[in-house]
Amino acid sequence: MSNDNGTTLELIGAPTDVGASVRGAGMGPDALRVAGLPEALARQGFTVLDRGNLAGPATPWTAPTNGLRHLDEVIAWNRSVYAAVDTALGTGHVPLMLGGDHCLAIGSVSAVAWHARKRGKKLRVVWLDAHSDVNTETTSPSGNLHGMPVSCLLGHGPAVLTGWSGERAALEHDAIRFIGIRSVDADEKEAIRTLGLHVFDMRHIDEHGMRTTMTEALQDVDEDTHLHVSFDLDCLDPNIAPGVGTGVRGGPTYREMQLCMEMIADTGRLGSVDVVELNPALDVRNQTAEVAVELIESLFGKSTLVR
Repeated sequence: MSNDNGTTLELIGAPTDVGASVRGAGMGPDALRVAGLPEALARQGFTVLDRGNLAGPATPWTAPTNGLRHLDEVIAWNRSVYAAVDTALGTGHVPLMLGGDHCLAIGSVSAVAWHARKRGKKLRVVWLDAHSDVNTETTSPSGNLHGMPVSCLLGHGPAVLTGWSGERAALEHDAIRFIGIRSVDADEKEAIRTLGLHVFDMRHIDEHGMRTTMTEALQDVDEDTHLHVSFDLDCLDPNIAPGVGTGVRGGPTYREMQLCMEMIADTGRLGSVDVVELNPALDVRNQTAEVAVELIESLFGKSTLVR
């Protein structure tokens, strides 16, 4: 492989657990660096710009107000993420937002949606997660905003966290594909049915296999598509990725996840990525970060053989 493929990747650290219930996700960006993420991507021939870590408010660990926890801090962090992702896309770079918890996808995906619309691109979001993240302040049992980013991006979340892309909804309901889901609250099940969301849950993967699942999930990706991947590390089975705040047994295996990433890479349309919910405080010898780095390499086109 040539040593320069002409693409510049921009790493944007967002070290906060402001949307989570468990402390530690704020250490995620540095754990990914310790596991060698910038070097691994540079070896694949990318120009890698590590922008370091964004600054933002500390997590106050206060109780929810009106069903929302740490709302002001969540807004502040997401504004910073939005600005950084917007800047990266504006210079033609591919942003890799390193979280932090999954609430940060509100800022990240909103910026991506704005750019996709401005450029006349169709946006498709692949949401790799054990959870569907479509709670709202009225349905969430915890008030934790990392369980609500999809609602916010679909225009159904709290008003202060919607409309950031210039439209009320950053995403149309048919723009998002969920992969690996296995933990959904009762109200979320109802919302998924009502909204008609495309959810490829673990039973679907068990019955059809990852290859067929990803073929379905990516079938309408074409040359006019901007593909965004929002990768929550709790999508993986906790046996291989213990360093997450809300692990759920029965996730995809390492091989299944690698195939998922390789098939996304094969589209040639990947334009932006979130890597979130890595919690080194709960990890074992940084193994979850190391697995994440290997899977991100696959997402950006590393494969065993030249195909």
